[in-house]
Amino acid sequence: QLQLVESGGAVVQPGGSLRLSCAASGRALDYWAIGWFRQAPGMEREGVSCISTSLDSARYSDSVKGRFTISADIAKRTVYLQMSSLKPEDTGVYYCAAGAVTYGSTCPRGRAYDYWGQGTQVTVSS
Repeated sequence: QLQLVESGGAVVQPGGSLRLSCAASGRALDYWAIGWFRQAPGMEREGVSCISTSLDSARYSDSVKGRFTISADIAKRTVYLQMSSLKPEDTGVYYCAAGAVTYGSTCPRGRAYDYWGQGTQVTVSS
């Protein structure tokens, strides 16, 4: 079993930055794909970014490319999502997920992940 806990969500003004953390316990993070998703009220869940902890290969959705950076600290069993130049449309609950999957040019869809965190709220508002 792998447990994931997100943290770092907050209220931030447009143009601001936040760093989200996804801390894993129960198993090592090696050889997992870790994905970040978000869901705004009334909207479908959206894939934001993913990283392969074994290959360190990151992918981003077009909506966040150039503004968000995903990274993994295997020793700390933590995956980070550094978010910059935040926009109101970035508002939502952000979830991290882990799956024993591989991927190509795009991140795996949500159903490919086996473990999910409880989410952390990000609100971008003036």
